[in-house]
Amino acid sequence: MRMKTPKILAFAGSTRSGSYNKTLIKIAAEAASSADAEVTVIDLRDFPLPLFDQDLEAESGLPENAKKLKALMRAHDGFLIASPEYNSSVTPVLKNVIDWTSRPESDDEPTLVAYRGKTAALLSASPGGLGGLRGLVHLRSILGNIGVIVLPDQVAISAAYEAFDESGHLKDKRKAKQVEGIAQGLAAFLVKHAS
Repeated sequence: MRMKTPKILAFAGSTRSGSYNKTLIKIAAEAASSADAEVTVIDLRDFPLPLFDQDLEAESGLPENAKKLKALMRAHDGFLIASPEYNSSVTPVLKNVIDWTSRPESDDEPTLVAYRGKTAALLSASPGGLGGLRGLVHLRSILGNIGVIVLPDQVAISAAYEAFDESGHLKDKRKAKQVEGIAQGLAAFLVKHAS
């Protein structure tokens, strides 16, 4: 019997063009692809959303980009997320995406349909000494509370301003191996737990 190819949605919690986490997510996505996963890398900059507002939602429903993101999330088995740390927490753009995509589009839609039963692996890169770890604590909590299985292993890249070479690869071979292990571990978990 042929194993189902796991589908992974990969993105950074940043919209900045020179984002360290966008660089990191590309590395992780390549590693997941090499483990025979079907990986879709997206940039949240391509899905601009207003700040979550229940009055806006009641008036005009989910914004089109929230619907597009939800459809992408539903079509994938797992998420690879590289999340920067802002003031010891997740970025506003990432929290806003989660808030909008966790909302139902209709009364008969299952609760948290874009998240329940999905699996996520987390990474971060930050100029600081902890590499964004404090932000991952919050992201892990948020995702866990909305039904996502968050794998225990994670990688945080500190001093991100000097961590990557000119071609976008990690200079530290040990860290590169850890990132590869996280991404391939997600692919392996999804294969093992495919229904």
